[in-house]
Parts: sequence; structure tokens; C-alpha cells
Amino acid sequence: MSEDIYRDIAQAYAAAAEKAPGLKSRFAAAGFNPAAVTSLADLSRLPVMKKEELLKIQRDNPPFGGFLASDLKNVGRIYVSPGPIFEPALPGAGGHGLDLLFKAAAVGAGDIILNTWMYHLVPAGLLFDEAAQAAGATVIPGGVGNTELQAQIVVETGVTSICASTAFFLTLADKVIETYGRDAWKVKTAFLGGEMGDWMAKRRRIEADYGVSTWAAYATADLGLVGYEDGGEGYVVHPDRVVQICDPVSGAPVDQGEPGEVVVTARDATWPMIRFGTGDSAFALESNEDGSVSRLSALQGRVGAAVKVREIFVYPRVIEEVVIATPGAKAAQAVVTRENDRDMIRVSLVLEDGADAAEAQAAGAEAFKLHSRIRADAVTVVAGLPENADLIVNQKDN
Repeated sequence: MSEDIYRDIAQAYAAAAEKAPGLKSRFAAAGFNPAAVTSLADLSRLPVMKKEELLKIQRDNPPFGGFLASDLKNVGRIYVSPGPIFEPALPGAGGHGLDLLFKAAAVGAGDIILNTWMYHLVPAGLLFDEAAQAAGATVIPGGVGNTELQAQIVVETGVTSICASTAFFLTLADKVIETYGRDAWKVKTAFLGGEMGDWMAKRRRIEADYGVSTWAAYATADLGLVGYEDGGEGYVVHPDRVVQICDPVSGAPVDQGEPGEVVVTARDATWPMIRFGTGDSAFALESNEDGSVSRLSALQGRVGAAVKVREIFVYPRVIEEVVIATPGAKAAQAVVTRENDRDMIRVSLVLEDGADAAEAQAAGAEAFKLHSRIRADAVTVVAGLPENADLIVNQKDN
């Protein structure tokens, strides 16, 4: 990686610290001088900031925790990720780099893309929309659900590409074929949401069964695009990101090929994500001369306690919020399983004597949806839970 990016990081983050008191405090606590950064080794002297730490900082000083290094008038949108974590949407061309994915897949002018990602609160829908338009394609903002209507849209508008979670893509493709026949299916490209486990094998089956090429990117709400597929293995790292694979406890870089936490620094410091720990685990497939990652493996899982459910990370804090918001609740636990190619999450409530079970179930379901942005598949009342039971139990891989 060229020295230019470290020069830009030094200038950008030194200036940002004067505008963002939270960032300035982070640097001061670490004895870190951003203006002195000239290399990856210099950058690595700053301790990694975890997503959970950002959540706590924002809770103490809402909405941005003193990390916004730009005037509020420049913030076009505020996204709300589960937690909640607030992310300002600042000017960024091509869906903050996501257009590189569409260009790699040769999707652009003349293509009609049905975008089924969520458009409210979280950034996925709008980022894909902006990126596809930047690549020259025409976008239908479908959003989540309405399978029958979206199947009709696919057929009657001549959709050539679909952006979707893997599970919804399968549901939608089957609905089109079931309702209109195999000849009505004209989709050639699918941009799918990443999953753990045998996701690549599933994609190969999708390509064979539905006659599409499948593509994916690695992006987060905090950073936008981190890496994208280009036809080779894993993800090519965005040219304006410095990616490291680090020990999730010490924050020190690990050896080439060893799995660890994906730690990212953005070149742009208006939303200053420097040495930000994504909580995702991966390893370097290829590295630059300075040791930063140039090609990233597929994600291996989460290094923290959050569990990914239907493309959304659910944190233990969500379950704490359910207990707080549910009348008569004294404990709760969520269990995540994988059934028929779908993530399922069920919440169990333990109630005080005399509490109204029906009221508690309704309140618990509403609180879970509010704080996680997804619906629980079931909310039930149980007699008790083991002492010191985990708030979230992941049984997807069992």
C-alpha cells in the first residue's frame, strides 16, 4: 500500500480530532498522535475500538458520541443499526464504494435491478440503490417482503438482476417459476447477502439451479464497503480502506493466513473510523508489502457475542432491553437456530409470580423488534433459565 494513504490518514485524522471531542479523547487516552502516522506500524499503535465500545460511547453522549467530524448540515441521513448505533450518512460517491461490486459483475446500463434490501433505518437498501445507479443500472426499490408482488415485478418489468438475502432470493425465484413458469425467469445476476457455513456451496447450487451468476460484497454500516468480489477468491479490499487482521483480545496484527478480527481504517475521517474492530473474523488471502490486507477471505464468523440472524447482528444488549421493557419479566434468553435454510430466533421469558403471560409475550415481542429490527419467531414464557445463562445462544451450527 502506498505511503500516500498514510499521509492522507495522518492529515485527515489530525484535523478530525479538532472537530470531534470523542475522537480527541480516544487519541489522548492512548497517547496517540495521528499527525505522526507514516506507516501501518504507526497506525497499529492505536488500540482497536470495538463496536460495543462505540455503542456505549453513543449511549453516554448521543447520538454520535462526539465522533462526528463534520457539520450536521452535511449529514444527509442518520442510519440506525441494532443496538441502537447511529451512523451518519455523509457524502460518498457510488454508495460509498459499493458500485465497484456492480462494475466487477459487469452490471450497469441496460440492466434492471430489483433491490429487496431494507430501505428504512439501516443503510443496506439505500447503499445498494445508490451504487447500482452509479454503475448505470435502473433500480426498482422493492424492499423486504411482498413476495407475490415482487415476483410479478420481476416478470413484467424484465428484471435482469436481484439484490437480496440468499433466503429471500430463493423464495422469490421459486415464486416466479411456480406462478409464471420457468421461461418467465430471465434474471442473470444475483447480489446476495453473506452467510456462514456452506454459503459458497449454496451459491454454486443457486447458480446451477437458476442460471444466474452470484456476487457479494463485505460492507458494514459504520464503514460502507470494505471489500468486494471480482471473480477471484474472497474480497478485494476497497482502495480507501486499510484492513488488518488482528488478535481480538490484544489488537495486535496476526500472521499472514491466521484468522482474527477484521480491523478497518477509513481514509476519509468525516466519520472517523480508525482502527475500528468490526467483530467479524476472517484471514488475509493476500497482503500488501506493509502487511495490510489486499484480499480478504470469506467471513468465518463473529469474534464477539453478537449473533447474525437474517443478515442482522443481534447483540446481548437487545435481550436486556426486552427484560427492561416487558412487564413482570425478570430474565430472558434468545436461542438462534437454522431450520430449512432460514435463521430462526426464539425468545424465552421468565416472569415474576402473578405477571400476565399474554401481556408479557406481546410486550417482549414488540421490544425485541424495536431493538433488533427483526421479528422474533416466537416469544414464550418458561419456568426458569439456568443461572448465569447466556443472553443469546447460537445453535445454528449444531
